This record gives sequence, C-alpha cells and structure tokens, in this order.
Amino acid sequence: MIEMLVKPKKAERHPWELFFVGLFYASVSLLLVTFVFGKDSVLREGSGLLVVTFTVISCLPFMYYIIKLEEGKDVEITDSGRLIKEHSRAIRALMWLFLGFVVAFAFWYIVLPGHAPQNFNFQIKTFCAINSPSNYNACIEQYGIIPITGKVTGVNNVVAIFANNIYVLIFTILFSLVFGAGAIFILVWNASVIAAAIGIFAKSSLANLPIGLLRYMIHGIPEISAYFVGALAGGIISVAVIRKDLRGERMWRILQDSLILIILAIVILFVSALVEVYVTPMFF
Repeated sequence: MIEMLVKPKKAERHPWELFFVGLFYASVSLLLVTFVFGKDSVLREGSGLLVVTFTVISCLPFMYYIIKLEEGKDVEITDSGRLIKEHSRAIRALMWLFLGFVVAFAFWYIVLPGHAPQNFNFQIKTFCAINSPSNYNACIEQYGIIPITGKVTGVNNVVAIFANNIYVLIFTILFSLVFGAGAIFILVWNASVIAAAIGIFAKSSLANLPIGLLRYMIHGIPEISAYFVGALAGGIISVAVIRKDLRGERMWRILQDSLILIILAIVILFVSALVEVYVTPMFF
C-alpha cells in the first residue's frame, strides 16, 4: 500500500512532493528494522542492509512505472532535445526522492545514536574504508563497530574518485538492464552511506544537520543525478525489451537515447569528482 503513495505522472508535475515520500519510506524502513528486526540477535547483524532492502521494496513499483513512462516517451518523441528535457523531469523527481532518503536516514542516525552502530553498521564500514583506510579498524571501533582484520584502500584523488564512480555507474546500468528498476538498490545504498557520513559529521547534533547536508550534497547531488541518469538509460532498454519495442526504427531511437544518457552520466560524474576534490574542501 505505502509503495503506491504517489504516481509517476504526478511526481513529474510536482517533483518536490517526492522529498516527503522519501522521508516517509526511509523512516518507516529504519524504524521497522530498529524496533522489530533489531530485536533478533541474528537479523540485527544485517540491519544496515535490511534498512536499505525495505526502502527499496517500497520504491520498486514507483521506480518501475517511472521508467516505463520514460520508455514510452522514447517511442512517442523523435526530437532528441525535447526528449532529454522530458527525461530531466523524471531525474528531478528521483533526486527529490533521494534527498528525502538522505535527510531521513541522517535524522534518525542523530536522533537514535544508540542504534546507529547497529542500523548503519555496513554504512559506517564503508565510510571508514573511504575516509580512513590507514586506520580502518580504529575508525569503525570509534563509531561502535567491532574491528575486523584486512587491508582497506581509500580514495583520495580525482582519477580514483572518477574511476570508483564509473564502477558504480556500470553496476547501476547493469542492474537496470537485468532487473529493470533494480538499480534503486544501489541508489538507496548510496543514500544510506551519505546519511551515515552526515550523521558522523554532525556529531549527534541536529543543529549540525544542515551543515552536514551541505558538506556532502555539494558534490553528492551531481554524482547521484548521474547514477539516476544511468539507471534511466538501462531501465529504458529493459522496459523496451519487455514491451517488445526494440525493433525497426524504434530500436535505434531507444538505443540512441540511452547512449546519450550514458555519455551525459559520465560527463556529470567527472565534473562531480572535480567538485569533490577541489571545491568541497574550500568550504569544509
């Protein structure tokens, strides 16, 4: 029931409404894991992934129908410029949804500090692997996670960040191709990791939440928008296969549009990497 709170056509007309839908989905998922599954000694070990999984389940119907809607535009619209403009409406709606996830996860990370190491255990490990690779065990122990052994490498320059982001983009496209709306898993996962980073940055104070959001959204918004563009490209082809639209002139039109979207995503990721390395540190 809750997964159908908003319809794709309405979302494209009023994309900002998706922010509150994202808040609701993420909050319900996190509270469900905290107070239901978190009581189980076995399941709570995977709480970080369960939070992501339940949020994904809520989003799948919306994600599928919005991709289906965009694939329909590929069939109907022949002008590339107009088509990109139409797709941008879907990207804006998805970005508002993503922002809702981030704010909700970060809010509950700060409000429920005692549950944060449990609910964001995998996310904290990812944060430490990126930001403190040389002191990984000390980092995760600092935030309430039991240390593990093993070497971890970090990301510290434009080329490395760009390469890592391309790697994520490839998986996003592949997930969209194979599972249709399946790329939403990667995107919700990224939202939860960013939220954990914001919660750590805010140091358990809601007053620092806006600063934390700004800290990670400067480069995070273009980066995530690129993933959504890639997810849309792969999803359009996936839906076209299901609807048997990949034939004749329609096939070339759909493939051309998807290729343009993928190229656009790569360009945005490169710009995002530059912003993360050279712009964000100027303010934080």
